[in-house]
Amino acid sequence: MNALIIILVAVAAAVAAVYAVRRARKGGACCGEHETVKRRGVSDRNPAHYPYGAEMTIGGMTCENCARRVENALNGLEGTWATVRIDGCRARVRCKQPPDEAALRRAVRETGYVVTGYAEGREAR
Repeated sequence: MNALIIILVAVAAAVAAVYAVRRARKGGACCGEHETVKRRGVSDRNPAHYPYGAEMTIGGMTCENCARRVENALNGLEGTWATVRIDGCRARVRCKQPPDEAALRRAVRETGYVVTGYAEGREAR
């Protein structure tokens, strides 16, 4: 009976070790920190074309890939140019038109994060 218990514990430990190694290889953190998310650029990088701005605080970001995912989502919106930084969990969004707060929040939410603070205005640029 004791030998059976020892064998079962050894098998469970081996399965757990295999799972841990696979998870580490794939990037076991929030969003796969070992895979690089490419930054999506914007074609118009002239700040003069973006007279409006918004600044958001984003909850849930834990790594640079998180920040890139949020930045890519915001840059995918028409007439926006976003810069997202993991330090401070902030997104600065330049806009060609007055910011659509609901659309900005939705883009962040659909990426899996949450807007915890929002401010609009020229000073937010």
